[in-house]
Amino acid sequence: MTITITPPTTRPRLAITGPAVPGATEILTSEAMDFLTDLHVRFSGRRHDLLLGRQHRRTRFSNGADPDFQPLTAGIRADPGWRVAGPGPGLEDRRVEITGPTDRKMTINALNSGAKVWLADMEDATSPTWTNVIGGQHSLFDAIRGQIDFTSAEGKEYRVGTTTPTIVFRPRGWHLTEKHLEFTDRAGQLCAASASLVDAGLYLFHNAHALIDSGRGPYLYLPKLEGHLEARLWDEIFRFTETYLGLRYGTIRATVLIETITAAFEMEEILYELRDHCAGLNAGRWDYIFSVIKNFRARGPRFVLPDRSSVTMTVPFMKAYTELLVATCHKRGAQAIGGMSAFIPDRRDPEVTAAALAQVRADKQREAGQGYDGTWVAHPDLVPVAREVFDEALGDRVDQRHRRREDVHVTAADLLDIPSAGGGEPGAVTDGGLRGNVSVGVRYLEAWLRGIGAVAIDHLMEDAATAEISRSQVWQWVHQEVVTAEGTRIDAARVEQVLKEVLADLPRTGGDRYDDAADLFRQVALAEDFPTFLTVPAYTQYLVEHA
Repeated sequence: MTITITPPTTRPRLAITGPAVPGATEILTSEAMDFLTDLHVRFSGRRHDLLLGRQHRRTRFSNGADPDFQPLTAGIRADPGWRVAGPGPGLEDRRVEITGPTDRKMTINALNSGAKVWLADMEDATSPTWTNVIGGQHSLFDAIRGQIDFTSAEGKEYRVGTTTPTIVFRPRGWHLTEKHLEFTDRAGQLCAASASLVDAGLYLFHNAHALIDSGRGPYLYLPKLEGHLEARLWDEIFRFTETYLGLRYGTIRATVLIETITAAFEMEEILYELRDHCAGLNAGRWDYIFSVIKNFRARGPRFVLPDRSSVTMTVPFMKAYTELLVATCHKRGAQAIGGMSAFIPDRRDPEVTAAALAQVRADKQREAGQGYDGTWVAHPDLVPVAREVFDEALGDRVDQRHRRREDVHVTAADLLDIPSAGGGEPGAVTDGGLRGNVSVGVRYLEAWLRGIGAVAIDHLMEDAATAEISRSQVWQWVHQEVVTAEGTRIDAARVEQVLKEVLADLPRTGGDRYDDAADLFRQVALAEDFPTFLTVPAYTQYLVEHA
């Protein structure tokens, strides 16, 4: 006789392990926690499998393989018959979108910005402290119901005006966890919650019906996708959520950020997987540059990029990616949304402001000329110039989806033409470029450790994506033994010297986090192994609190 022993099973649950923070009572209700638990039961295993697939791809690339358009999905690309659902109510006109974090002050500023869309960013523009995660959800909860206000420590009052943009919420990416919530699966195993499921789940659970009642809808930006199977998982989550919440099928609409080199080869497949829930794609330029460095960082001098300021949107490999995105979107009835120019104005310096406006105008004219349907800005003062450019381009239309861009023919070689950026040319990397990367990296990380995720540094808006470029370039330059235009060999000792000089030049206070930021920069820029995201060790070491 065979005796089968069945492993004991546990009732799956999600437990709060973080401390009490403002807004938690309203956001982490028992009903919301039940929904998040169901999301983890159904989808957390698939998430782990997809993350393992990412590791396998990176190993193949480091061993010399290149990404390519997939033969197995050629039928999807060749089929002319399918289209995406397109924009939902209130999302038809996206000519100007403002991005920013979700604290109460920035929420009100974004809602009063005059933009058509606000990208409420829980990802690259937010430092994911437990207070920020719950506080951001609480801000959105109140904003969507028209009950948000804020008074600063100086007594300044902030109120929302009568006309507000459509909200598109960006949750954290698949690679991130939320360590203030602990998931217990049926086998009794414990793990941190998925930040993606937590962020998107709480936003949709609390706000989907209220958004629909306001004449708009539950809309998301999906970050850091590396392929169509990750898009398929999101689509299954949307289907489950619509059933769970009693929403009409197709109510949830997503815009996918194409910000990884692998996703660039699967744009049509990503649209196809999400077709009933898809509004469009966005050209996430800064993370895209980071993805290129990350995936080819050890492939020799041919893949070295020059100073960060030299990697513009007009270098051939970046132009190929952005034009392919427009052509792909309009072929399938999707919106194509442009990226964010990092230049920002300074209200105390007219010359800086004039230069920023000129740079942004040129950037938006390029995007409008390529056929984009809208664009991003990072500051309210940039909304008018971006709107002016797209008003002129659109005329009496709300988008440019009629421009099919059948003249665009982008090959795999075009997308992989990294040498076209000129990184291998003499003088492409400079002492100033190295110092700039170290300085920006340390200053941004210091602010991030204090809970600030979007920071104005040297008249540019820096967030986690731009900081990733800075530290990954340093890593690549060290490991490829790059010599600067001035004749300086970039090695760990030289980076340490520059780091010491940067710290000496910074204004220090008793409560700053520059020493922690410098230690963190060393980990992510000088370690032998390349951390896939700087936010992973930074979050684990510095932002996790327990009650």
